[in-house]
Amino acid sequence: MKKYLKAIFAVLAVMLIITAVSLSAFAAEGEETTAAATQEAQEAASSDSTTKAKAYAAAIMIAAVASAGAVAMAISIKSGSNNIARQPEAAGNIRTNVMLGLVFIETAIIYALIVAILLIFVL
Repeated sequence: MKKYLKAIFAVLAVMLIITAVSLSAFAAEGEETTAAATQEAQEAASSDSTTKAKAYAAAIMIAAVASAGAVAMAISIKSGSNNIARQPEAAGNIRTNVMLGLVFIETAIIYALIVAILLIFVL
């Protein structure tokens, strides 16, 4: 279990570093375009940079949630398989509970996808 937590924290740390590095690049790009542009170009550039930021935020969110969901599903299936191997007579109940858990995990991933779509198209 500690092995999985270390892997999850490592992935999250890499994503945090990538986000921190990319934010400074976006800020530098926005400063260059607004200093040399007219009022209309400034509005277009800010709208464009906002759209880019929304797209990157949605992509990062979906990647994080999908990765966490995949790890959670793998752990759930592994535990269910081990429990069925230990108690074959309870296989029906274990299988039902594992499937119900997988449905809940997948539902959380779908909710994150809906939030990402709303972030891109509505906000």
